[in-house]
Amino acid sequence: MNKFRLTMLLAVCLLPGFVAAEALSLRVTEVAPGIYVHFGRHQLPDRKNKGGIANIGFIVGQRCVAVIDSGGNPEEGRALRRAIRTVTTTPVCYVLNSHVHPDHIFGNSAFYGPGVQFVGHHKLSRAMAMRGPYYLEKAGRQWGLQLTEADIIPPDLTVKKHMTLDLGGRKLLLTAHGTAHTDNDLSVYDASTKTMWLADLLFIGHIPVIDGSLKGWLQELRKLQQRQFAVVIPGHGPVVRNWPAAMRPEQAYLQMLLREIRAAIKKGVHLQDAVQGIGHSARGQWQLFDQFHRKNVTTAFAELEWED
Repeated sequence: MNKFRLTMLLAVCLLPGFVAAEALSLRVTEVAPGIYVHFGRHQLPDRKNKGGIANIGFIVGQRCVAVIDSGGNPEEGRALRRAIRTVTTTPVCYVLNSHVHPDHIFGNSAFYGPGVQFVGHHKLSRAMAMRGPYYLEKAGRQWGLQLTEADIIPPDLTVKKHMTLDLGGRKLLLTAHGTAHTDNDLSVYDASTKTMWLADLLFIGHIPVIDGSLKGWLQELRKLQQRQFAVVIPGHGPVVRNWPAAMRPEQAYLQMLLREIRAAIKKGVHLQDAVQGIGHSARGQWQLFDQFHRKNVTTAFAELEWED
């Protein structure tokens, strides 16, 4: 271990509360042989849930375990680590972060140590560096989490297009997607069970949240709908087994935004009026609609306003 990694490890171990908070336990469900998910709730991060709102979990191989998204806070990460130990004594060798959002990465420090490599999209490190200070400040101010830079752990291994990880008797295919939900989305496919872990490329029940590119997201969905999966794990919502039908509501919502925003721009509608009028017929179809829809319109409007 190099000096930088050792220093980071010591910093994590000295964090206040590092040994405490053993009370939290996570229920994990085996959704396919050797694939376990803890299901988050459709909530905004707050002082009660501490940002622990996303689907997180792990995949067990003969040689080692791969964690897929570590949780929204260090305590949730430690609880996930304990949940792994109730299933297997096989060591964790990889922590895969599906993208930069705090509900997926702030449990990383619970797994930091010798023998564990962090893996992410080739743009994840940059996103962590750019957003990290804001995420840390927001976590303290809004969620009551006292975090430091040691809680934002960039990947050791980065995926440019594809990467295969061998867990022993089980190979995972990692794909770095084009800009969609974010500009650093990573999916994980287990061929042995035909399980695709899409994370926030797929929202079920929870309104999709655009933090990347509306057009890019639709493009990625068009590619994914051509493939066959037995099990698909979203970033928010229940596991689905009827792919590609399960992604139709998300696709329809994003297509509606594309269509209506383009029409508004063509008519010369200003952003403020577009936010008030576009897409509100979909309110009853999604949880947390009022919290994210206007942001989606704003983000997509800025993208489409300058298209050729």
